Amino acid sequence: MSVIYSIASTITRSIEDALRKTFLISVIFSILEFIEDIWNRSYFRKLYPGEKFLSFFNKSVILAEEIFSPIIVLVTFTLFLLLATNQVPRDLQTVIIIAFASFLIGTLIFPRFILNNQGNPENGDEKDNKIPIFNTKDIYSIGFCLTLIGIVFLFISIASVGGVPLLKSSLRYSLNPIFTMPVFLVIPGIGLIASHYLSQYKKNKISRSQARFRFLVLTTIGIATVLALEYRTPIIAILLMMIIIGYYGKILSVWEVLLGALFGVVAITGIGYIRSLNELAISSSTDPFSTLESRANFTMHVLNLLNQISGNFGLLHGKMLASAMPGSELGPRMLVGKLIAWRTEVTVTPTLLGQMLVDFGKVGVAVEMCLLGFLLGTGYKIVKITQDSFYIVIYSLILTYSIVGVETGILDIQVLFYFFIIAVIYFAAILKDRGIKIY
Repeated sequence: MSVIYSIASTITRSIEDALRKTFLISVIFSILEFIEDIWNRSYFRKLYPGEKFLSFFNKSVILAEEIFSPIIVLVTFTLFLLLATNQVPRDLQTVIIIAFASFLIGTLIFPRFILNNQGNPENGDEKDNKIPIFNTKDIYSIGFCLTLIGIVFLFISIASVGGVPLLKSSLRYSLNPIFTMPVFLVIPGIGLIASHYLSQYKKNKISRSQARFRFLVLTTIGIATVLALEYRTPIIAILLMMIIIGYYGKILSVWEVLLGALFGVVAITGIGYIRSLNELAISSSTDPFSTLESRANFTMHVLNLLNQISGNFGLLHGKMLASAMPGSELGPRMLVGKLIAWRTEVTVTPTLLGQMLVDFGKVGVAVEMCLLGFLLGTGYKIVKITQDSFYIVIYSLILTYSIVGVETGILDIQVLFYFFIIAVIYFAAILKDRGIKIY
């Protein structure tokens, strides 16, 4: 792993250094620095509430420290179930209970047996910290290059369809996944850049105001990139990831996190409502919140149908997960459409449990939810031990996609790749904790 990291960091640092010397990039950074300076000296910024505003929220341990523990995935799933007004069949209730119980075992029990040879910097523990700590400048370079790739492929995607999908919705259905998939690299890209700024803030190299401004710029860049293609889920992912990073990095106050969550709900409702109007799926007299309710009802109905055909041991035995690979005849969500309605021209979201059921049935739900819980539980424990900005970012990334995946499932190849890479990093940390050398 160290060899791959060394090669990646060397290449990306060289690319970043070369690009920073170009006229265009130099001008962009100069403009951003100028705006940041104006922002920091602005009278209006001083009118914004400070860190102590609504400080009573900080008195709650759950609000101050545990909002984004892995349990938030189950909370989100529960809210999604409550949003669906149709009754959940008894057999599907059993599946959900298995899923919740397995996830709790994975996230609360199994992590207790790992990473116990660490010191806690918050408690002044001087015990050697054996978890690998990465150079934030290397991480910045990798994030810079991923973001650049995403922006370049945005322009390629726009050129390939002859227009901006945001301005003409029909173009969205002509987008080529080969060009659009790299666009989403902007999400981990801005996260890795944010980890460097967070590290600088913790070392008092930049002020909290500067860190917050740079987080805002990164969030704006990410949202503008994916919004141009009229995608909704990546916008939610960017907002949620940056909020989680800001929360654990103490860049955001608790009240701002709660306000951000409220804004996210409004954004989901608004974007879904506007898209439904544009696609003539509803009339202007329809209640905007009814779009969320109908979507939840439909998705739970899909999950129920998948449960009925999957049994205890599944139907496809891994083929649905494998269909996420590039070159597959049908993607995972198209495969869901074929299984429940024999329609391969539509994509259908199967919830977090859909793929688990179709591939391996109730047994698959138990195993995969336990593994997901263990991965998130491990990441959460590492964040608590190290308080390191890089580990905050990668935990925020997989937690974000786990929350978003409550409805959509974790089925996109790039998202699966993120989970794989982060699982390898966590595994390396566990091995090093146990005194096993990593080459």
